[in-house]
Amino acid sequence: MSVTDFNNKVAAITGAGSGMGQSLAVLLARAGCHVAISDLNADGLEETRAMLNPAVNVSVHVVDVANREQMEAFAASANTEHSKINMIFNNAGVSVTGLAEQMPYEDIEWLMNINFWGVVYGCKSFLPYLREADEAAIINTSSIFGTIAVPSQSAYNASKFAVKGYTYALRQELIDSHIGVNCVQPGGVKTNIVSSSRFIPTDNESATKQDLVETFSRLARKSPEQAAAIILDGVLKNKARILVGSDARIASWIERLAPSAYLKLLRMNITD
Repeated sequence: MSVTDFNNKVAAITGAGSGMGQSLAVLLARAGCHVAISDLNADGLEETRAMLNPAVNVSVHVVDVANREQMEAFAASANTEHSKINMIFNNAGVSVTGLAEQMPYEDIEWLMNINFWGVVYGCKSFLPYLREADEAAIINTSSIFGTIAVPSQSAYNASKFAVKGYTYALRQELIDSHIGVNCVQPGGVKTNIVSSSRFIPTDNESATKQDLVETFSRLARKSPEQAAAIILDGVLKNKARILVGSDARIASWIERLAPSAYLKLLRMNITD
């Protein structure tokens, strides 16, 4: 069933200190939804709190999504402070750019612990409380890179493909319940994910991290506010997959039409 509206509902959001998480909190609060916002960045959370509709109840939680105990405590605390939980937006994410062969294990583990295990912890920690709500939804953020794989993004691709698979399986398991499950796959959204990413240069001649940030900023087509609006519309419609942006839709079609041939085409475009 998912949720039919946001008024007087309660949403927990990870990664709410900036970007899409912050915009989700703002739009939800504007719609009369109470919010439990979380992030590792306490200053970012305070910035978000200041932007929210004062008519709704807001709780602030400094949480590392990669820490299972902290996520379980976040769920319990949010439920206690708001008396119910209707939605969990597992939105927090990071990126690492570098060739698979050169990428340190520590960077891969750091990314997977946040991007994948953070989603798993969010789902499992909040599910008991969502089962007690009349209307409920789990919204997990994958990516356009959970649809197509590209060079230098092996770890990020792995995490986002994993989130998509986990979310689709969970949706099937809960299909006969009152809990909707949605997989969000954004294309380029103007957030700070690249500027705050880890970067492993190939050699002295390779692009710098600043080059990567500038390229991403130029190509990203959606603002966080636009992305959040698309996501919330998809939640109300209980879409299995919520594609954000024309680039995400194009990537989806490419993967359908050329599920393996696109790899050669993408490589040709990169090297030409």
